[in-house]
Amino acid sequence: MKATYGFHATMTAREGKGDELVETLLSAVGGDGPAANPNCVFFLVARSAADRDVVHVTEGWTSKEAHAANFGTETSKLFTAKLAVLIGGEAKYSDDVPVGGRFNL
Repeated sequence: MKATYGFHATMTAREGKGDELVETLLSAVGGDGPAANPNCVFFLVARSAADRDVVHVTEGWTSKEAHAANFGTETSKLFTAKLAVLIGGEAKYSDDVPVGGRFNL
């Protein structure tokens, strides 16, 4: 499966909530979480080395439409609401086009 659409978010957690934000984001991978969708090719969570409350999410999806459809579901809306109470200020979002790379974990 190939990712043709990418999405990147940078969020700053409310002071001291960085760990909780990371845990909540990682919970998206299991069960019926948004990133468990078969059209989600990759879902990576990272945090800033300089500020543990700054968290980055990089996603790869089979298509832009698949991403939009997934985030229109009730599960994703509830997930987004959980995130909203942990984030302070404005998150930054960008779309991109995955072109390749390597990830070993």
